[in-house]
Amino acid sequence: MSAPKKLFIKTYGCQMNVYDSERMAEALGGQGYEQTATPDDADMILLNTCHIREKAAEKVYSELGRYKGLKAAKPDLKIGVAGCVAQAEGEEIMRRQPMVDLVVGPQSYHRLPALEAKAGRGAKALDTDFPEEDKFEHLAQRPRARRAPSAFLTVQEGCDKFCAFCVVPYTRGAEVSRPAERVLAEARDLVERGVREITLLGQNVNAYHGHEGGLAGLIHALAGIDGLARIRFTTSHPNDMDDALIAAHRDCEKLMPYLHLPVQSGSDRILKRMNRQHTRDDYFRIIDRLRAARPDLHLSGDFIVGFPEESDQDFEDTMDLIERVGYGSAFSFKYSTRPGTPAAERAQLPEEVKDARLQRLQALLTRQQQALQDAMVGRTVKVLFEKPGRLEGQMVGKSEYLHAVHVQADGLTPGDLREVRIVESGPNSLKGVLPA
Repeated sequence: MSAPKKLFIKTYGCQMNVYDSERMAEALGGQGYEQTATPDDADMILLNTCHIREKAAEKVYSELGRYKGLKAAKPDLKIGVAGCVAQAEGEEIMRRQPMVDLVVGPQSYHRLPALEAKAGRGAKALDTDFPEEDKFEHLAQRPRARRAPSAFLTVQEGCDKFCAFCVVPYTRGAEVSRPAERVLAEARDLVERGVREITLLGQNVNAYHGHEGGLAGLIHALAGIDGLARIRFTTSHPNDMDDALIAAHRDCEKLMPYLHLPVQSGSDRILKRMNRQHTRDDYFRIIDRLRAARPDLHLSGDFIVGFPEESDQDFEDTMDLIERVGYGSAFSFKYSTRPGTPAAERAQLPEEVKDARLQRLQALLTRQQQALQDAMVGRTVKVLFEKPGRLEGQMVGKSEYLHAVHVQADGLTPGDLREVRIVESGPNSLKGVLPA
């Protein structure tokens, strides 16, 4: 029996890429690969890339450059690029980095075994098609290994919104939803292997239509799975936050009181230029309805500063929106061009203006995040413990509000769901104690 080959995967970007990397490793497991934590002893290196961040492609080329020495010392080493940069760049990756053996887009990675076999024969392997078949149906059955208490589960891919700044419709394709019965079967399998919390993933997850009741219907169906204690979902678009999903935040006990609902800008003028297809008042009305349904809901968001043509007043409108909504956490970025998107062709703001605005915006978000976290002191929350902490006898987990909570106590194990009284708020986590 031959020794297993070693696979090193480096994952960039969002939770969907984390899920995709797991499935890629499983697909290659059937080819005799097992994962390794270092590229140095790998027989295959696979970069699962993201195209959202600034200069994403150049960062991938820079990372590939670091492996030239490994490839020279080990000619049989196979190097692959997957994900959204692979979809966007295609053959250009192999042209610029001839040592790359394999390029596969995010909708085609179920074909990895065939691509790996082709690369093993010394040929270049490229697949960036948007195949008609459902990749999830063609992936190997997931191995029965014990899982961590929390898991991601992709239910929807692609986006039809065509925001002016975004490459997702071009790299992930049109919106596609997985049938509910397949999602439920995968969820049951995860729970049987120790998972207690599932986060449903999609580029535009609340546009899910694989269940007759939409995402809300899927959530209620998942809530019926014995042993599944918590459900989350991300990332959402305000235009698809329908009545049923808002009601689910009120009615479904297993749906956690935390929602990531990106708005990007607080200026109606910039929202229109972004092609977001909603106004700031639309967003406020959705937030009001959500908080009426679930008063303790914590909100997260995304913000872009320095979008083309953003004036001082436009930026102040964004700051005003943040002040009015109040966020428990948020992601914020300077606008950077994405070739092929409408906004990339417009006149850009000076970098110093973007930098100054980002600093102000992030300072406000940090103050809000810390204030909401400090307000947790004295409260009792439910923590799903996931892993040991840095200190002896310490366990770390997540509250229902997605706060990291660490507790010093004997007898806790991953997967335990316990009430914890919060006694201290730190910069990025909470300290708790088990009730006496």
